[in-house]
Amino acid sequence: MKLGTALALLGGVVLLALALHGWWSTRRARAQRATTARPGAERVEPALGAVAAAEAEPQAVALRATPRRMPRLDALIDAIVPIALEAPISGELALAHLPPTRRAGAKPFYIEGLDTESGEWEVLAPGHRYGELQAGVQMAGRSGALNEIEYSEFVQKIEAFAEAVGTSVEGADVPDMLEVVARARELDGLTSALDAQLTVTLRANGVAWSVAYVQQVAARLGFVPGAVPGRLVLPAAEDGAPPLLVLAVDAQAALAALSDAPQASAVRECTLTLEVAQTPAAAEPYPAWHRAATRLAEELDATVIDDQGQPVTLHAYAAIGEALQDLYARLEALDLAAGSAAARRLFS
Repeated sequence: MKLGTALALLGGVVLLALALHGWWSTRRARAQRATTARPGAERVEPALGAVAAAEAEPQAVALRATPRRMPRLDALIDAIVPIALEAPISGELALAHLPPTRRAGAKPFYIEGLDTESGEWEVLAPGHRYGELQAGVQMAGRSGALNEIEYSEFVQKIEAFAEAVGTSVEGADVPDMLEVVARARELDGLTSALDAQLTVTLRANGVAWSVAYVQQVAARLGFVPGAVPGRLVLPAAEDGAPPLLVLAVDAQAALAALSDAPQASAVRECTLTLEVAQTPAAAEPYPAWHRAATRLAEELDATVIDDQGQPVTLHAYAAIGEALQDLYARLEALDLAAGSAAARRLFS
């Protein structure tokens, strides 16, 4: 979403908040009851609460000092299928039989194991033994809601995996397709209105820039090259987290710059983007976005414009900042706080 339409979307959040909160509370209660009823599931900790639990318990804090593979499945956003085992299996065996791709159509799915030593659910890893397994497919994302075909593909892949590791998936443990698809559509319809992506364009006031010059200016502000040509990122403070900001120039011009074709690598515009749901509000990503836009405009002699081609005013910046504070509060009230594991997955 670009800056020119951000205020309209964020204003709609207020109207949806009460209905969404009631729906989400009901779904959360149902998910908790379903999890409690499943054998062995009382040890499952939703991924969304993992960080909070680690901060609250001294033992967990100590364990966080070393790299750990944290569970990702969350009953609020995943359709979960338990995979019972007659005896523990090794991580090597489980990994050897994983489906070639962990996607069902456009939806990602995950398989986790209950470590026999730690008693915690984790991403499968060699050198570990697992007494139980579970798989879950994400019910919504920016590609839309999980549909019948995607859910069927997920179930088929999990059944094949279970058979390969010497067990089977009981039909009673597989959530009903119609119910899952209905939940997915409801989740998508309500949470998609909470998604926000802020993008502005910096347009040269005078001569065009070389890609190298844009990179040089951005580097002084802390940006580093991304994985895609023409993409520069401002890294987040948290290791492994998505970038705080993304600055992008035309990819073809960036490739031309790599091939020493300076004329073809000239650009007159670049875009600066903030993915609102990817970074905690405490990290102050919006002020960082505003500062970066202002500094880049000064250094590059550029004008900051919205998706309608109009210059972005101080009043517009202030209005967006106020609306984002409300959006952050709404997300947090729904256990989808910006920067949380669930929010990053849903809004990506």
